[in-house]
Amino acid sequence: MQNPVETYKALADETRYALVQLLLRHDYCVGSLSRKLGVTESAVSQHLKVLREVGLVASDKRGYFTHYSVDRTLLESLGQSLVAMSKTPREEPQCSFIGQPYHTCHQRREE
Repeated sequence: MQNPVETYKALADETRYALVQLLLRHDYCVGSLSRKLGVTESAVSQHLKVLREVGLVASDKRGYFTHYSVDRTLLESLGQSLVAMSKTPREEPQCSFIGQPYHTCHQRREE
């Protein structure tokens, strides 16, 4: 997987997120996606371009139309990377400002 941050950025847009949700259920062409989302075909094409660039969406030419689908493996690896991130153990900070006035990063809260 390339930089996951770029993929998260691509998914951060509401329309692109909606496109991925639709494409998880069924492969669609631009015209169908446009009608389902109520946006222009040009807008759908631009959003699909962003999703293709990060590898989330693949295209398949079928006759006159190109149909799009989601790379579920990449989507699953994104989810796994978030789970792994959530399990990062906490550490005591190593701060170079310890002992200086008004420094609070090592002071524990009173309970």
